[in-house]
Amino acid sequence: MTTYKTVSKPASAELIEKRSRFIGYVRPVTTQDEAIAFINEIKTRHWDATHNVYAYVIRGEGVTRYSDDNEPQGTAGIPVLDAIRKRGLTDCVVVVTRYFGGTLLGAGGLVRAYSASAKAGIDAAGECVMTLCSVCTVRVSYTLYGKLPSLIARCGGVADDTQYADDVTVRFHLPADKLTAFNKLLSEESSGKVQAQEEETRFFSD
Repeated sequence: MTTYKTVSKPASAELIEKRSRFIGYVRPVTTQDEAIAFINEIKTRHWDATHNVYAYVIRGEGVTRYSDDNEPQGTAGIPVLDAIRKRGLTDCVVVVTRYFGGTLLGAGGLVRAYSASAKAGIDAAGECVMTLCSVCTVRVSYTLYGKLPSLIARCGGVADDTQYADDVTVRFHLPADKLTAFNKLLSEESSGKVQAQEEETRFFSD
């Protein structure tokens, strides 16, 4: 997988349904431990809530989990998980906190409320596409350095750090599948004398 979609930032959103208060909390995470820590944080913050329902999907660990937290089976955790899946998201956790308002919502009402709360939280967090990138360094003369930014940009890359000495050393990242094309351009500009060295691959947001 060279790309995946997740939420951009932690966020929350609140709605009221027949006097019940629903708060949808969302956070990007990369491990199950991070997801569980966030769930526990919300449970501690809202220790007096009637329910703290959650769902999360972790790409790298291949883990999907949800909990109804004592709501009727299938009326809470699954709607929250479906809100994540319908957006094609991964590496994120959603917790919907409910304070009961005194009026029963029924199974259909619960499904709609939890789904809407999760969706509102995700909307507030925003979405981003993560792309697998090569993190590279290249050392060039000052003459060639003048051409380097445009070469990096042509291949969809971004310069991360530049160090100036007798030559210029640039650390940058670009989509992993563009590295070969970048090195071809660099070779043409340097008469075959310079190539970028890949240090690692990791995901960056768009």
